[in-house]
Amino acid sequence: MKPISDPPAPSATSATELNLGAVIAVVTVERASDAEPIIGALLAGGISAIELTLRTPAALPALKLMRGAAPHLRLGAGTVLTPAQADLAQAAGADFALAPGLDEETVRHCARIGLPFIPGVATASEIQKATNLGCRFLKFFPAEALGGARGLRMLNAPFEHLGLRFLPLGGIEATLAGGYLAQRCVATVGGSWIASAERIRRGAWDEIREQAAAAMAIGRSAPPSI
Repeated sequence: MKPISDPPAPSATSATELNLGAVIAVVTVERASDAEPIIGALLAGGISAIELTLRTPAALPALKLMRGAAPHLRLGAGTVLTPAQADLAQAAGADFALAPGLDEETVRHCARIGLPFIPGVATASEIQKATNLGCRFLKFFPAEALGGARGLRMLNAPFEHLGLRFLPLGGIEATLAGGYLAQRCVATVGGSWIASAERIRRGAWDEIREQAAAAMAIGRSAPPSI
């Protein structure tokens, strides 16, 4: 379906074409030196896409290291709040960017620089604004606080004819992921449980690999979309 308003955001349109797999690992790093072992563990577990949050000074150096270590990984920069951050993320090698909320200037800037952008939405008004900007791939955040999978289904109901795709994130644990994946509008589920900050601090790479493999198994066994 064509965007509602003109001109559409090219990055928003291309974001719908991102093949992120059933589960995307959300990672926050405090030490850039952890980047390569994190990537090794996630790839060994079958993860094909990650969101690296830009919440720490180590984030951008880690993003560059991850890009170098895994050229074919779908690598997203999370918590991109401004156009300047979008520029830095793209320069560091990000394939796409995400945000917890909806900032029109950042959406339009990412369109100009050709960086697929997934803005965050929590209300019908925000979805309406996002679609008017040409966005068709949206981050439902914070998912569990907004009613979980049932809340997303109800929120999307008035927009179902638009064929929007969602990435739910926020408070989702392994036991809840399947319920989201059962929703027709869900493209992928984001989870920080896979490579938690605590596991990264301990250097528990085998545990992260096991969590990644378990997450991918959830994706394969998710019930049919409803």
